[in-house]
Amino acid sequence: MSAVKETKKTITITIDGKEIQAEYGKSILQIARENGIYIPTMCYLTKVEPIASCRMCVVEVEGVDGFVLSCQEKAVDGAKITTNSQALFRERQNIMKLYDVNHPLECGVCDKSGECDLQNKTLEFEVDEQDFTAKEMHRPVQNWGFISYDPSLCILCEKCVRVCNEIVGSEQLQISVGGYKSTIVNTKPDNDCVSCGECMAVCPVGALVSSDFKYSSNAWELEKIPSACAMCSAGCQLYYEVKHTSIDNPEPKIYRVTNEFEFSNLCGAGRFGFDFENKTAFKDSRKLEEAIKAFKKADTIAFSSYISNEEALLLSKIAKKVGAKLVCSDSYGLSRFLKAYSSVSGKMLWDGTLEDIATSDVIISFGGKIAQDAPMVKNHIAMASKRNKARVIYMHPIEDYTIQNLVTRFIKYEAGSEEGVLAMLLEFLTRDKELDSKIKAFIDELDIGYLSAESSVSEEEIESLKLDFWKRKRFSLIIGSDIFNHERVENIAKIIALIEKYTNFKLIVIPPASNSLGVSLICDLEKEKEGFVVGVNAPGDFTLSSLGDGDFDLPAFNQIEGTITTINKQVVPLNVALPYDGYILNDIAKELGVGSDLTIDLTKELPKEKGFESIEFDELSPNAFSVHGEDLRGYKLRNVTVEVNFELEEVADLESFDGTIVYCVNPSQNPNPFTNKSHLLQSKATLIGSKQFATAAKINDGDRVEFEMDGKKVTRVFRIDTSLKGTIALNPIFDMGLSAFWVSSYRFKKVNINKVGSGDE
Repeated sequence: MSAVKETKKTITITIDGKEIQAEYGKSILQIARENGIYIPTMCYLTKVEPIASCRMCVVEVEGVDGFVLSCQEKAVDGAKITTNSQALFRERQNIMKLYDVNHPLECGVCDKSGECDLQNKTLEFEVDEQDFTAKEMHRPVQNWGFISYDPSLCILCEKCVRVCNEIVGSEQLQISVGGYKSTIVNTKPDNDCVSCGECMAVCPVGALVSSDFKYSSNAWELEKIPSACAMCSAGCQLYYEVKHTSIDNPEPKIYRVTNEFEFSNLCGAGRFGFDFENKTAFKDSRKLEEAIKAFKKADTIAFSSYISNEEALLLSKIAKKVGAKLVCSDSYGLSRFLKAYSSVSGKMLWDGTLEDIATSDVIISFGGKIAQDAPMVKNHIAMASKRNKARVIYMHPIEDYTIQNLVTRFIKYEAGSEEGVLAMLLEFLTRDKELDSKIKAFIDELDIGYLSAESSVSEEEIESLKLDFWKRKRFSLIIGSDIFNHERVENIAKIIALIEKYTNFKLIVIPPASNSLGVSLICDLEKEKEGFVVGVNAPGDFTLSSLGDGDFDLPAFNQIEGTITTINKQVVPLNVALPYDGYILNDIAKELGVGSDLTIDLTKELPKEKGFESIEFDELSPNAFSVHGEDLRGYKLRNVTVEVNFELEEVADLESFDGTIVYCVNPSQNPNPFTNKSHLLQSKATLIGSKQFATAAKINDGDRVEFEMDGKKVTRVFRIDTSLKGTIALNPIFDMGLSAFWVSSYRFKKVNINKVGSGDE
C-alpha cells in the first residue's frame, strides 16, 4: 500500500476563439464551465457521471463531422471547439420542441414554475410555435410518501435515477423502457427508501415535488436563507426557503429546504425536518434574572453539542467566571479521543475528508452504523462503490441490510471488542513497516489467538483483506461514534493514530452530534455532573432549552447566527431563518460580565491555538462552491501541530456481552429528534430485534417491554425485523428529544427485558 503520486498532464484547446489551458482527461463541457463558457444542458449534473440523454450540450469540433456531445467527449490537445452557431441553435431548438410536445403546459399550477429548466430553455431557444404533435396519454400521479411523481411532466432526463444510484446508493429508481410510454419506476416505494429527496432536488421540471410543499407557494415568493444543516456533523449546505404567511399573520414560515444540488446533498432529516424552531419564547425579565442566579450558583453547566461554536465559547467564559465545570456527554468522548489521537499523530485532527471517501477504492468502516449515524458518509461510500468499484469492508456487530448493495465484505465482531479488533488490524497492516521499538513491542505482545477468539473475528478474515487491497491505491478508514464512549477510548484512539501514521489510509472520524467537533475543541470538558446543574439544551436542576420546554428558552439552529464545525473540519455559518422573541445565552453572559454586543462578535475570537481563524462572521461565505464542486463555505480549520508524547497500554481483556443487548441508534438518524413533523419523519420509536432476540428475551412481536438504560427506565413496543440477526436489538432514541444526548456511555448495553403489556395497551 504505497502512497499515490499523480502528475496531471496539461493540454491546450480553443473554445469560441479563446485559447485555454486544461487538464487532460476532462470533458469539453467541464473545461468550458471552468472557464465561464456557457453550454446549455438539460440532463447534465455535475456530481454524477455524464448521462448523455438530452443532447442539448452538442458542440462543433473542427475536423469532426456532425455534432459532438460535450458532456462525455474528452477534450484533446489542439482541439478547436464552437459552442454556439446557427446550426447548433436550430438543433437545440428542435430538441426543445420535442420536449414540449408531450409536456403539459400547466405552468400556472406547476410547483416548478419560476425555477424550471424546461420553462427557461423553451424561452431561451424561442420555441413559440410547435411543428410536432403527439397523442396525449393517461399517466396518473403517483404518491411516494414524501415525494409526488407526475409522469406526464417527466422528461426522462435520468437525473433522479442517477443520484439515487450513484450518490445515495439506494438503487430504488429506474427507467421502465417502453418508447413513448417510458417512465420512472420506484422499485420499492413502500419500504427501504431513505426519503432523502435527492431525486426531487435534481428534477429539472415539476415531475418530482415535495408532497408537503405541493401547491403551497410559488418559487418566486420565497426568500432563500443560506445556512448549514443542523441534523448531524456533516453540516451540509442548505437554504431555508421562507415567506410571510399572510397579512394577518406576518410571522415568516419555512416552506421548504433546498440546496445547491449540483454539488451538495441532503439527507431526509435535513431536507424535510426543518420545523424545529422554538416557538414558545418571549422576553420575560424575571426568567432572565432566574437564569443569571442559576448560573451564579452552578457547580456544573451541562449541555449538548446542539449549540454554535460561539455559544460554546460563551459557555467556556461563563464557566470560568462562575467556577463551574463543563459537561457535554456527546462530546466528552470525542475530546478524549482527540487528545489521545494527537499524542501519537502529532496533529490535532485527522486529515481525511468526505471527498477522500468518494475517491477511494478501498474503504474500511469501523465502529458505527453508518447509514443511520452519518447519511453523508454513506453517500460518499456509495460514490466510491459505484464509480471506483471500491472494496467496502464494513466492520460492526450488526450487519446493515440497507447498505448490503455497497458492502463487499462484512466482518462481524462482538460488542465491546473494538480495541482488540483494531489491534489485530494494526498488526496486519504494519507487518512490512519499520516501526518504532515501542510500537513493535506493543504489537509483539499481542495475543492474536485470544483477540480472535474473544472478538469472533478469525485470523483468516483479517488475512483475507489482502484480496481487497490487491492493486488498490486509495484507502480510507472511517471511525464511527461507537468508539467515543467506549471505556478504552484513549488506547483505541492511539491504535487508530498508528494505523493512520504507518499506512496510507486516510482517516475520517465521524463526530457524534451536530457540533461535537467544535465543542470538543473549544471547551474543556469533564465527565461527571455534580452539585447544582444548569442544563443547556439538556436536563438539569435549571434547564435552558431550544425545544421550548426548559426553565429558560433558547433559540434553535434555524433561529441563530453563528458557526458550527463539520466532519470535514470546516467552520460554516448558520443564518437566521425564523425570528426568536426571547433572551439568548449572550444576554446571560453580558449580565455576568463576559458577553459581547452580539453573539457573532465571538466568531473572530474562536481559539486560534485550536486551528480557528480570526475572521469576522460577515466575511464567511454561506453557500459558495467552486466549479469543481469544492465547498467554499466558511473556512477550513488549520491542523495544528501537537507534541508526540504517548504510552500504549496493553490491550485490556475483552468484555463479554452475553444475553440480550440493545444498541442505541444515533439521534442524527432519520427520523430526527429535533423535528416536530412526525407525520413526515416516521413516528413511533420501537425496539426492533430479530426472532432470535425475541426468543432470548422471552417476548413476542407487539409486546410492550421495559428496560433500564443509563439509570433511566425506557418503555418500548417490541417489533420483529426479519432482516436482523443475533441477540442485539436496535433502540431508537429520537423520541427522547435532546435528552438523547445523555446516553453518555457505550452504545451497546446489556439489559434485562421485562414484558409489561401488549402494544395495544
